Amino acid sequence: MIVRLAIRSLTTRPLRSAVLAAGFGLGIGVMVELLGVGQVILEQAHSPALQGGGTVVVGGAFGPLDSARFLLSQLSSSKRLRGQVVAASPNRRATVFLIKPGLAIAVSMRGGVPSLEKAVGDSEVSGRAEWRDAATDAAWTNALPGDVLRAMDRFHPVPDLWGNSSDSNQQSSATSNQQPATSPQQPAPSPKGWAEWLYFNGRSTDGRLRFYLSFIAGAVHASGARPITARLQLERDGRSTNYLAAAEVDDRELLARAPDLDVGDTHVRLEGTRYTITLALRAEASATPLTGLLTLDAAPGRSLPPAAIHGAGGWVSGYVVPVLAGTFQGVLRIGGDTIRVENASGYHDHNWGFWEGVHWQWGQVANGDLSIVYGRVFPPANVADPRRIPGFLGLLGADGPLAFSTDVAITEEDDRGLPRAIHIQARGDETDLTLHFTVAEQVRTSTFLQMGGTYEVRGRAASRDISFTARGSAETFRPTPDSSVSYSPRGLSFAGGSTPASPRRARRR
Repeated sequence: MIVRLAIRSLTTRPLRSAVLAAGFGLGIGVMVELLGVGQVILEQAHSPALQGGGTVVVGGAFGPLDSARFLLSQLSSSKRLRGQVVAASPNRRATVFLIKPGLAIAVSMRGGVPSLEKAVGDSEVSGRAEWRDAATDAAWTNALPGDVLRAMDRFHPVPDLWGNSSDSNQQSSATSNQQPATSPQQPAPSPKGWAEWLYFNGRSTDGRLRFYLSFIAGAVHASGARPITARLQLERDGRSTNYLAAAEVDDRELLARAPDLDVGDTHVRLEGTRYTITLALRAEASATPLTGLLTLDAAPGRSLPPAAIHGAGGWVSGYVVPVLAGTFQGVLRIGGDTIRVENASGYHDHNWGFWEGVHWQWGQVANGDLSIVYGRVFPPANVADPRRIPGFLGLLGADGPLAFSTDVAITEEDDRGLPRAIHIQARGDETDLTLHFTVAEQVRTSTFLQMGGTYEVRGRAASRDISFTARGSAETFRPTPDSSVSYSPRGLSFAGGSTPASPRRARRR
């Protein structure tokens, strides 16, 4: 019936129908042309020629790259990309305002490294002899691995969310994209919940010796001092002992020198790509002294660059892995007992942010030229919806990152309330990996579980098949019914149970 009515309408007034059809067709044609022109304009706006030259423009998922110097160093040293990348140049854009009474003029600014801009063919600076590198540009044109490592492992100023920042925080926030002060509708996180720390772990080749070492700096006191704690969990043949040292450090000094740290006679020093750790601790239970010297040599290119999650009220949680795979050497002395650490597998990461109410899952494994780290953070519900914060998995090879996924499922298989296995599934562009972690040993604190065991890794990523079995570690938040996490003047403390077996974390992973 509808078709018949349409035909009769067209045949009854053929001239009108023809005019309407022509007009409709013309309108469609004009719309298609405009959409085509708009697409061309959009593509040209994103053209590398308008972004400072080159062939490809690389940016962050949500804005600027947080680790451009690390990326540049990886591009220049990667064997896979050496024949494809001719030149690379970083740049940063910002808007400044020229202000005089009654008038404000916005000016778009772009900064870069002159020699690198010319190398990628930036037409704005090509041929300008006066546009040449400053001495400080060498940090970009000839970035040494140790300098990149130190930049990744720096400490972060506490965000000024309460309107009473120190001069050091004000100075640092000008270059670190800190969140603005919060409104009454978005109360700021408690300043007592801020902490930042370095974490190391090592395992001997036979698995009989394992250690977990953390250096935790708490919130800033009114005096400008911060509590800092060094804590070692040492496991020998299944027996675990905790050792501790505590002190205070000036906040400005901490921000200026880290990752070089001092906790009494316990020290961390980074020279090149080697961490040297001098230990002078005492057992928590018996005050038995432990002294020693450990070195961690970082494997080139095996780092995961910094990333941070931001939430309401200025809440932030950050994570970086400067050493995803490395080698420990050294010696520990406990009374008359000497423990030699020879060619132990090593790992080092770094966390910062507000930790009150945060839960986590985390794990890592390395085999041959491959390293894998995965995890998920569960922030407090009042700062972000935990269900919308994805997990992550990073795969690194000898030349640096190979694959990354944020479509990650982490499920635990329990046995009487404790995990006996963990399953990890990661999918993404050219990534389909499955990890099965079988728990062999675990240490429980009042708030979380640290586990050692064996990973079975199967799948495909970065255009290569992956299949191996190797020892690794994992951690999950699993509080006891009467446990709670509190923030004391001495840093992080755990109430309702034992003190943390690892100094490591009120942590997320």
